[in-house]
Amino acid sequence: MPRVVLVHPQIPPNTGNIARTCAATNTELHLVGPLGFELSDRYLKRAGLDYWPHVKLHYHLDLAQFQSHYQQSEGRLLGFSVRGKSCYGDCQFQENDWLVFGSETEGLPAKFMATCDQMLYIPMPHPEVRSLNLSVSVAVGLFEALRQLDQLN
Repeated sequence: MPRVVLVHPQIPPNTGNIARTCAATNTELHLVGPLGFELSDRYLKRAGLDYWPHVKLHYHLDLAQFQSHYQQSEGRLLGFSVRGKSCYGDCQFQENDWLVFGSETEGLPAKFMATCDQMLYIPMPHPEVRSLNLSVSVAVGLFEALRQLDQLN
């Protein structure tokens, strides 16, 4: 099962919506600090509704702690960024992939992107639109991975 990783998320409702998506799909959610909010934030809790007990949540204090955890596991790091080199739809997702997303304001740190096995982008045909909402981007990437892996039953 792919895993979702949010690096330095800043907006509580986005993270709450992503947690809800992860609960619905039985997907692990890894939050990498520093966060732009407290895990007890009411907007975070509200966006996740009453699904928080169903979220397989992992918190890592910083990128170094996450990378240490990741290195003890299997799978590829697939970064999502508007600066990605490959379209997410062309990626052949694998069972143990880590789908990694950056903060709403900064995206993924360049140093971290260099450690990713592949950098993916979600195409946006309108030239004036820079990016999608983080929770939408996670849902697009995660559901494509689950569709390819036939895990949406």
